[in-house]
Amino acid sequence: MSARVRAPELRGRGWLNTGGRELKLADLRGKIVVADFWTFCCVNCLHVLDELRPLEEKYADVLVVIGVHSPKFEHEKDPDALAAAVERYGVHHPVLDDPELDMWQQYAARAWPTLAVIDPEGYVVATMAGEGHAEGLTRLIDDLVATHEAKGTLHRGDGPYVPPAEPQTTLRFPGKAVVVPDGRLLVSDSARHRVVELAADAETVLGTIGTGSRGRADGPADAATFSEPQGLCLLPTQVAEVAGYDLVVADTVNHLLRGVVLATGEVVTVAGTGRQWRSTVDDHAHDALSVDLSSPWDLAWYDGRVVIAMAGIHQLWWFDPIKRTAGMYAGTTVEALRDGPLAEAWLAQPSGLAVSADGARLWVADSETSAIRYVEDGVLGTAVGQGLFDFGHVDGPAAQALLQHPLGVCALPDGSVLVADTYNGAVRRYDPAADQVATVATDLAEPSDLVLTPDGDVLVVESAAHRITRLSPGALSAAGASTVDGPRHRTERKPTELSGGEVTLDVVFAPAPGQKLDETYGPSTRLVVSASPPELLVEGAGTGTELSRRLVIDASVSDGVLQVTAQAATCDADVEHAACHLTRQDWGVPVRVVPDGAARLPLILRGLDAG
Repeated sequence: MSARVRAPELRGRGWLNTGGRELKLADLRGKIVVADFWTFCCVNCLHVLDELRPLEEKYADVLVVIGVHSPKFEHEKDPDALAAAVERYGVHHPVLDDPELDMWQQYAARAWPTLAVIDPEGYVVATMAGEGHAEGLTRLIDDLVATHEAKGTLHRGDGPYVPPAEPQTTLRFPGKAVVVPDGRLLVSDSARHRVVELAADAETVLGTIGTGSRGRADGPADAATFSEPQGLCLLPTQVAEVAGYDLVVADTVNHLLRGVVLATGEVVTVAGTGRQWRSTVDDHAHDALSVDLSSPWDLAWYDGRVVIAMAGIHQLWWFDPIKRTAGMYAGTTVEALRDGPLAEAWLAQPSGLAVSADGARLWVADSETSAIRYVEDGVLGTAVGQGLFDFGHVDGPAAQALLQHPLGVCALPDGSVLVADTYNGAVRRYDPAADQVATVATDLAEPSDLVLTPDGDVLVVESAAHRITRLSPGALSAAGASTVDGPRHRTERKPTELSGGEVTLDVVFAPAPGQKLDETYGPSTRLVVSASPPELLVEGAGTGTELSRRLVIDASVSDGVLQVTAQAATCDADVEHAACHLTRQDWGVPVRVVPDGAARLPLILRGLDAG
């Protein structure tokens, strides 16, 4: 039996969704508590919010979820930005603001997201990294309920969540927009789960598509439902005539693409099963309605197809509305920045797409690397951006310029590209001819997209201000741009001190109660390891099937980041029709090489108390 560990006390800058009350673990005694360590930039964290919702409903009288917000980006440390994110993503449980990652350290988290399960007596009984734990949590909660009901230590009743006041605005956290040829604007009204049609003034509402309630129903405009839709793509006229619809919507949280007939508002599902993708990478074309997707965030018509920014798995995909097929386009699912042939390149939560005026180049806002990438001639390149942990607000030569979690891009006729530099609250411009970055607008509230009107105006989706704004006429001129030499940031997480030479990497995984490793289709586990800089690893990089690996660290490299991706396939044990599950997590582990450093690096994919 392993030693029982008391849960560290919950302390932070403040609480949300408690009516102003400061919670202590003593207030939660008798309840099963899941502490969800998250940060609102992270799409994997958003997936976990969606996985927890049905558990919160099912176990409402015994389970309390506490969101512990431990930020990656500087902007995420802003308490107002956190409050907006809690509303934006429909977080209906208490949230502790942990701006300096104190609780992150206390609970030994190494990755976003991480879940810590605390039993009714205040002991940590499980730690789980990544997403895909809903089935395991269900079994664990059932076991804890049975155990503590028998002991008399389970207390049923309402939890500490206090809902905030309902806001009143025309739009609520709009995500993306597209202009139809006559000047009307279509906007994904993400927090209200609908698409809104605005007049050319970008203010007057002409109509809505969707009821405004979260769901996934097809049908007429007043009956169809979406779940936090984002990207919009108008099909070319000839393609729309064959496909039978005009607009494709990235229905993000439903993991679907939806088609909309603009003349009637009729909505139909055109790609996705509604299940989140947790499979293996392949280069095949699949029937669009039989393939799983993962948080499609933006769409663009490029190379004769709809390209999808598949934020949830750090890839680009394609969708053919005529052949009704879909497949992978770029990226390996490893979350990092690496250029090269499309099948070998790495992305990190791509969230914005735009096509150059000549159709040759696809621009990509790669949000987690704070980078602007591009696809051209079968290769993925980087125009601006330095990696997963480097960000800021710095203009000038592109090699030195820094952004902060950009979500949108807009290609201009002169070949340059505008960037919705979301967490800097700015619009930036990258000029490929001069290889320079400049700032054209500031003091915006989380701009998430940019669109060019038929008259040449630029509209900004100012998401956290719940509106569409228009750039001033002179902003795009050379005189209107400014050069900012602002702060440079690097995500500072306590580095793991490792010794030079041999180090053992162990990924700890225990199947959830009632599950076993599944080798039906081959090895049940997979481990991918790389490093930045690559010189950090003398040996040990690459892909294998064992969750333990011998690494050789170069002692002459003082620090770097180990990129580790692990997954494990499980299935239900001892049942006739066993369900299959895939648990997966990416870690970017900051490393400092010191003479007396550790010779073992343990990472928890899923850990359960053995006692």
